[in-house]
Amino acid sequence: MKSKINSIIIHIIMISLALIWIYPYAWLFISSVKPADQIYDNFIPTKFTLEHYKFILNSAEKMDRPFIRGFFNSLFVSLTVTLIVIFTSALISYALTKLQFKGRKQIINFIIFQMVFPSFMFTIPMYILIRNLGLVDTYTSLIVPSMISGWGIFMMQQSFKTTPNDYIEAAKLDGAKDLWIIFKVMMPLNKSAISIVGLFTFIGIWDNFMWPLIVMKDYNKMPLSVLLASFNTQYGAYLGPVLAGSVIQTLPMVIIFILFRKYYLEGISISLK
Repeated sequence: MKSKINSIIIHIIMISLALIWIYPYAWLFISSVKPADQIYDNFIPTKFTLEHYKFILNSAEKMDRPFIRGFFNSLFVSLTVTLIVIFTSALISYALTKLQFKGRKQIINFIIFQMVFPSFMFTIPMYILIRNLGLVDTYTSLIVPSMISGWGIFMMQQSFKTTPNDYIEAAKLDGAKDLWIIFKVMMPLNKSAISIVGLFTFIGIWDNFMWPLIVMKDYNKMPLSVLLASFNTQYGAYLGPVLAGSVIQTLPMVIIFILFRKYYLEGISISLK
């Protein structure tokens, strides 16, 4: 009986914390469909409207803020970087876990060591490099700096370690090359790690604000996060469209998390081990 009461109390606490956590997003979503004069009124409005979303679709172009294009800019950059990171992380992780070569341990130690430093420390050197290469204000400047992820390599390496070498030996006996083994054996057997690397990479790039703000000046090439911030700076009075744009900004992450939550939880359990 006592354990049952404790379980009920824990569930009540967890549900309360979950409601507190989700409240800001619920307020954001509901406020984006409120009339402009009711945004700061009651939580549930007297009527719902899509006028703020219509403004994003129709009027934003006149203000030189192409939100729809910004959405697809973010989608293109995020998907491209995510696929490249999964590819490079799988290649490097396989080499570090299943191949023996001189300097392997030093490379592993270096990857772990560089993860200690915050990414903003490399912002100025990276910008100088991108500027000298003439890549400022291009999509390449958003993609190239994020093509390799030390964290992604570390996560996949930890997962690849748990894959028995018997699978690799069997594939090699059938004449399989390393690339075939990576894509046909290692990656299918480590879907959870790949999913969590892809999920966090996508979210990190989608939400990235500082770097695109530095290298992008053309509104037509800006990702949605930077475009919304620039719109808010100049047209802060248009609160409804800002809220609607924020919902659009967060929607892909919510959908991706719902679709891949199974692999996400499995990947978390692997990382804890």
